[in-house]
Amino acid sequence: MFCVADHFEPKWGNGAGNRRVNTWLERYPIMAKKHADNDGKYPQHTFFIPLEEYEPEHLERIAKLCREGLGEVEIQLHHDNDTEHKLRGKIEKGIADFRRHGLLSKDKNTGEIKFGFVHGNWALDNSRKDGRWCGVNNEIGVLEELGCYADFTLPSAPSDTQTRKINSIYYAIDDPEKPKSHDTGIDAGTIGENKGLMIIQGPLALNWKRRKFNIFPKIENAEIAWHNKPTKDRIDLWVEQDISVKGNAGWIFIKAHTHGCQEKNFDSLLGKPIHDMHNYLRVKYNDGVNFKLHYVTAREMYNIIKAAEAGENGEPGEYRDYQLVGEHGDTKSPGHHVTRSPGDLVSL
Repeated sequence: MFCVADHFEPKWGNGAGNRRVNTWLERYPIMAKKHADNDGKYPQHTFFIPLEEYEPEHLERIAKLCREGLGEVEIQLHHDNDTEHKLRGKIEKGIADFRRHGLLSKDKNTGEIKFGFVHGNWALDNSRKDGRWCGVNNEIGVLEELGCYADFTLPSAPSDTQTRKINSIYYAIDDPEKPKSHDTGIDAGTIGENKGLMIIQGPLALNWKRRKFNIFPKIENAEIAWHNKPTKDRIDLWVEQDISVKGNAGWIFIKAHTHGCQEKNFDSLLGKPIHDMHNYLRVKYNDGVNFKLHYVTAREMYNIIKAAEAGENGEPGEYRDYQLVGEHGDTKSPGHHVTRSPGDLVSL
């Protein structure tokens, strides 16, 4: 399962939001429709749009892009020196705003509105040592109560918000009196009842093929950016981290992240570097023998994780709507996955 979580901030920096959104509307479909996974599905992009940057025009245009089958929209939030009460109000208002555009998802059984989450400035659950860019020690509990199905913030290294637990899919149990409750947690697939908020981490490793000062290995955190293009050696490292659900080592979950509205990243995300990435994924990781490549949104990744926990087998793409269904796009289209036989990869 290959997912791109975009911290999509049209008003970032100089706030030239219209021009940035227009660039994505024009260039992203052209790029994406040149590639397909094992099911013939185009690459999927999950736009985590900041609640505090809500612009109806921007959101409606991105929603239109998603309705073409190219991705989905989820929630991001930047805040500072906040309180639980104010946080609840911001998220509740944001959910209402997004719903006006037919966005977010529903639980098939309960009808509850659900959302994926990325925390601005990496500071989930007040995890910065200086207490900036959050302020709410029980943020994980608040997110759960308001319908968050999973957090996609991590990894954040080299930030001090990085957790001790890495390369994992797990449940964080909130301690309302202390920050950074997600520093550790219960692995997905562990026998027994899972409690807490699901944390879906992207790969984190040391890249010995890339060195700082020609001495120290660089940190590999699955960022796609102008200075961190998605090259073959990096993609191999992402796969090698073998992020999976306990008891189901054949389904590998890869979450890359980016900041797609920064102009300096446009070429890496919409030009030759991203074409090269998709071509390499197709050639090496979609051979139909050792691997099958499937592009997924954040919601689809969560659904397939829940299916793996439940012991489902067969093609994981069958479970992309396992618990949550999207409110836009074709929720019945095939799912996407990367599979392997035991022993194909070595974890770092």
